[in-house]
Amino acid sequence: MVSVTLISYYGIIHHMAKATLIFRDKQVDLIDGSITEMVIWQLEEPVPGSQHRFKYRLFYGFPDRPVVRYDNETGKGDHRHIEGREDAYAFTDEKRLVEDFLADRRRLGGK
Repeated sequence: MVSVTLISYYGIIHHMAKATLIFRDKQVDLIDGSITEMVIWQLEEPVPGSQHRFKYRLFYGFPDRPVVRYDNETGKGDHRHIEGREDAYAFTDEKRLVEDFLADRRRLGGK
């Protein structure tokens, strides 16, 4: 367990130390409690598993239940989680990433 934690910690520190935050938005719906958060960084070099110089995490769901999540975790590359299922995601650019995420959020009940 310690070695897995150290590897994950190294990946975060190694790549994020060279990152520039280019977009961050967080919204909490006060009526239904849902959270939408989008964070995108630009890196000096691609995250292992991705072909571009962006690191991102986009989330829609509830504190106890994620509904949609897009990310490019070190070693896994670009992918999305929709209602517990993980699929590869074909990243083209950051604008399209946000558009695709918001379309999935709307499709699954988000505003």
